[in-house]
Amino acid sequence: MAIAFGLTAVDMLVLAIAAFAGGAFGASIGALPAFCFTGFMVLIGEAGNVVSESFVGGSPDVIAGGAGGYGAGIVGPLAFGPVFGPHVAFAGGVAAAAYAAKYDGMYEPDDGDYHPAKDIAYALGTRPDVLAVGGVFGILGMAIRQTSGGLGIPIDPPAAGVILTAVIARLAFGYPVIGRARGSGLLDMSPFESGKMRSSNSEEVATDGGAMAAERPAVEPWLPHQYKWTHVAMLGLITGILGAYIFAKTGSLFLPFGISAASLLFLNLGVEKFPVTHHMTLPATFVASMAMTDGASVLVALGLGAFFGILGALFGEVYQRIFYAHSDTHFDPPAASIITTTLILGILALAGVFTTSAAIPLP
Repeated sequence: MAIAFGLTAVDMLVLAIAAFAGGAFGASIGALPAFCFTGFMVLIGEAGNVVSESFVGGSPDVIAGGAGGYGAGIVGPLAFGPVFGPHVAFAGGVAAAAYAAKYDGMYEPDDGDYHPAKDIAYALGTRPDVLAVGGVFGILGMAIRQTSGGLGIPIDPPAAGVILTAVIARLAFGYPVIGRARGSGLLDMSPFESGKMRSSNSEEVATDGGAMAAERPAVEPWLPHQYKWTHVAMLGLITGILGAYIFAKTGSLFLPFGISAASLLFLNLGVEKFPVTHHMTLPATFVASMAMTDGASVLVALGLGAFFGILGALFGEVYQRIFYAHSDTHFDPPAASIITTTLILGILALAGVFTTSAAIPLP
């Protein structure tokens, strides 16, 4: 008997147990490596989706229907479920890093390093309390995702899980939600550009109850190579076009996202200036799908993809300047941007501008 959102008590228990394991595993290997696996799973599943349509004769609707709207079966249960769903594995890794930095579970930073709680590429290993924190936040992320989707809130449900768990982790472990601006305002990155440092006895840089000996930048942009307005807008333009084009040629809603997410392996491996683009390609793909379903040409879809790619890029930059650059833990600008762009698309669908909403739930 279903209790909520079509799930029985046993379904909920299974999801909770799996989400605990997924969140703990995300903490063990690190949030960013876990998200790279999200990308790998999407690529595998969506490739199978495209092959099924081309060679087996299944329609995109039929194939997607078997996985709750997330493409081939491997994508829904694994890439966006309790195994490598970003609201589980990535969120668990982020929360565990925040906890570990407070309780002697991270390295001691050198001068010029960001706060260690922001190092989402760092694998946290096997310490039971750290993994348990990841597991608890994995369950929380799954609950948020299921509730958001079940209520038909017109935003991307996994992104909602990523953002709300990040905020809860800051509150739970005593970090500032936003932090203090050290320039002319929250959007000002000039202290970083001028090399200004925070005092080593700042109360915001404590890791194990005491002050860090090392100094850290006064302002810490999410990506030091990807924060200038014109740069991110240009990146959004080109990746938005590519996302829309890939959809037009494959019919896959998530292949561009998977490419963007999997490509972060190179960022994790230390390739300098590697861009982060999934918050640009995802809304571009969605809007291309919505427009082409209503009969728009590929050219129109490319134009809309470019626009929403730029929009996603700029929203991401706004969120990183407000919620990331001045605080001490990771707050995911792409997830916040995806929430905003999917909300815009969801509202457009509800208003009748588009007849479909891609994978965005509607009430």
